[in-house]
Amino acid sequence: MTTTSRRTVLTALATATVAGPLSVLGATAAHATGANDLYDSNTDLYAKLAGKEGTDFSRRYKRHEQVDSDQKAAVAYGRTAVLALHGGGIEGGTSELCLGVAGYDPATLAAKGGPAYDYWMFEGIRSTNNGELHVTSKNCDDKVALSVAAANLNVVSLHGCTAAQAGAPSTRPEAVVVGGLNGTLKTYLHQALRATGFQTIDGSTEPDLAGIDPSNICNRTLLSRGAQLELTTELRKSMFTVNTIAGRATSTTPVYTGFIAAVRTAIARLETSGGDQTIL
Repeated sequence: MTTTSRRTVLTALATATVAGPLSVLGATAAHATGANDLYDSNTDLYAKLAGKEGTDFSRRYKRHEQVDSDQKAAVAYGRTAVLALHGGGIEGGTSELCLGVAGYDPATLAAKGGPAYDYWMFEGIRSTNNGELHVTSKNCDDKVALSVAAANLNVVSLHGCTAAQAGAPSTRPEAVVVGGLNGTLKTYLHQALRATGFQTIDGSTEPDLAGIDPSNICNRTLLSRGAQLELTTELRKSMFTVNTIAGRATSTTPVYTGFIAAVRTAIARLETSGGDQTIL
């Protein structure tokens, strides 16, 4: 796993803070809830935008083959999936974060070494108005997405929000809200992210970002609990030198690398923690 020092991340964050105004593309405020959504569900969106996949939106996923044909010994199975429900131009940067946490280079899709996780993402790929494609997490009913979540013990779902939605101070708007129903994974994420220099905020203080609805896809796992990470616009901006749909995958910064390493550290710690991480 690639490692990034706390000092490197903090320096990069400080540089990004004074680097200038946010890119318009990808800086759209997250909806936080489904109140402003145009579509009731993914199924509703697919029906109303029939024929628009590949021009207005895209879906990408990877499921890793799991085979146990040994009658005498158990074979290791996948435990964790990574999701980005609002990728592309909806909540900019979350597609690249999803791929990175899953163990893949966001530009080439090549495996980067270490564990590789199942992933699924929905992306807005319009030139403008991608925010209209937002479907809130509890209303995600994409059949593949649900099957990916349900096939794994754990899920990490990546989202974007504003600093105001996260409750981050104006003096330090780069923050991550850690939510979901998996308390152990939340603790490990807080600890790993803070150790790398990131500011984390507990989802319990921000109800709209808490990720505790059992219908939220992050909690529709084999264990009925997972984790949700909401990254502020300023933090996501600091992860890329070219903050556009086309440019992000090839312009990641040490902040991106440090974030990926921290989340993967938390996942690895959870998967080796025993307890409910072992299927008998």
